[in-house]
Amino acid sequence: MTAGRTINSKSWDWGTPKKYVNAVRRVFGGNIDLDPCSNEYSIVGAKTEYRLPEHDGLAESWDYRTIYVNPPYGSDKEHGTNIRRWLYRCAEAHMKYGSEVLALVPVATNTGHWKNYVWTQATAVCFLYDTRLRFLVNGEDEGKGAPMSCAMIYWGENYDKFFSVFLEFGAVTDLRPLRGHRIGKHSKLVTLSLFGQGHE
Repeated sequence: MTAGRTINSKSWDWGTPKKYVNAVRRVFGGNIDLDPCSNEYSIVGAKTEYRLPEHDGLAESWDYRTIYVNPPYGSDKEHGTNIRRWLYRCAEAHMKYGSEVLALVPVATNTGHWKNYVWTQATAVCFLYDTRLRFLVNGEDEGKGAPMSCAMIYWGENYDKFFSVFLEFGAVTDLRPLRGHRIGKHSKLVTLSLFGQGHE
């Protein structure tokens, strides 16, 4: 649930705006079963929450039907976490358990984690129309905009539902035709392992 920019951020509690929480619930048919990076101020209300920084959601089971992820955006060297690991778990949960997963992340289309776990693994992405997405800080709308563009990524089988819900929030792109393809002249095809990190 948090979206702290870096480990040096004063707070882990950068929360998802209510309009996006409501949209996530609509995609999932009302229930969010797991929020693996929640916090004490969360408005997500998932049935199961792993609260950062006390509870490392990356080390726990993601065997849930519906999962919403708003991970810390920075690299946390103390806990050994980064956004690449969160996106890997999103893709893995869909492949391994058939989970429907939504993740709110920065747009970073040239990074390895987008190339490996979004472009060829996810079902769709919505590039959010908000000029500067205003996260909640300690549960309150303080009117501060994110310093980067953000996207909602979807791993699941109900593309039509995701499209119909998120089109009002931005441009929705169908990624299904990219599955199993190499993207870019010098790219390597990454597949997910059920027993560890992705491999080429």
